[in-house]
Amino acid sequence: MITLDRLRPARGDRLVCPYCYTRLTERLILFRCTGRPGPDGAQCAPVDDAAIRTHLGRRERLPPVFAADGRRPRAVCPDCGAATATRVCVTCHARLPVNFGRIPGRLIALVGARESGKTVFMTVLIHELMHRVGARFQASVGGSDDHTRHRFHTDYESPLYDDARLLAATRRTGAAREPLVFRFTTRPRGPWARRPRHTLLSFFDTAGEDLTTQESVETNLRYLDNADGVILLLDPLRMRGARAEAAPGTPLPPPERAEHPPLDMLSRVTDLLLHRTGSPSRLIPVPMAVCLTKLDVFHDALDPGSPLRRPQPDAPYFDESDSHDVHVQIRRLLHRWDGGRIDAHVTNHYADARYFGVSALGHAPDAEQRLRGGVRPYRVADPFLWMLGGFGVVPSREGRS
Repeated sequence: MITLDRLRPARGDRLVCPYCYTRLTERLILFRCTGRPGPDGAQCAPVDDAAIRTHLGRRERLPPVFAADGRRPRAVCPDCGAATATRVCVTCHARLPVNFGRIPGRLIALVGARESGKTVFMTVLIHELMHRVGARFQASVGGSDDHTRHRFHTDYESPLYDDARLLAATRRTGAAREPLVFRFTTRPRGPWARRPRHTLLSFFDTAGEDLTTQESVETNLRYLDNADGVILLLDPLRMRGARAEAAPGTPLPPPERAEHPPLDMLSRVTDLLLHRTGSPSRLIPVPMAVCLTKLDVFHDALDPGSPLRRPQPDAPYFDESDSHDVHVQIRRLLHRWDGGRIDAHVTNHYADARYFGVSALGHAPDAEQRLRGGVRPYRVADPFLWMLGGFGVVPSREGRS
């Protein structure tokens, strides 16, 4: 188990936009006019916001933005005289969450090769946080803005849970992709704990093979350089040893689609994260959760006493003992499935890493890509809760395995 840097120091005054991951100076944060008439009847007309189109990939006609002291909660538009409380990022012009800069923000990069299940994993993870995991930790989770709330329900949650159909694969970074930003709120326990605790969570979904061109490397470098944690999804069906142990009838990636082996994709991510160390002799301090996906197809091949056949934990804390058992089991599977080089790479590059085994769907879809039995996730939240435990957002302790 690699836990040399389990609790990282706070980022201090460093602010990062949760939508474009650009570092911000609070004083230089911009404001957006309300578009309503000012005291003298003057009114700003909507304009095509080129920054939103360029950085977030959506076309919108909105009232113009203007510069003022971003440390203040409100400002007056110099053109129409109307007061506004809408603060926006200086780079992408996205509306910043309420109290941005005054509550902690955690940026989580989700990385994996195409067809490793990133989009499904992210959808199920957020759904679990909103429901079962939220109830487990007495937390509430919701989109930080109307666009995120609408986009998550319409494009992600409803197709998977209401229509029981798989989601489309992640697009390549030739077109901009917008992270999903949520607010995770808890009430600390105890007689004197009255104030709620808010944490902003930003999820960015990128494909490992996007890191093969200079343009995509530069785009993803900004995200990974400012990420607080990385969840790396590895498809074991791309490992020769694992394919032989998959359940009969499991659809296997055809040879022509296996041009991006897991180690190559992990190496590209490591190359980008090495920019943050500042020294070739330092291990990468960013928490790295390495997850083997589609665990359900290997259920019958696991030993009856394997921790990967236990019920997932339901205590109101992250169970370090259980997680350590899973870590050791996944490490053994990696070596059994010809993934020993992955383990060596992680051990020699990362100061804070943990292995996980997850299944977002719990079973394979049918030939029409429909989920006849619904979504039955297994341990999807574990890597995320491990990170939140390290950040001090949720309690973490040694349980009884």
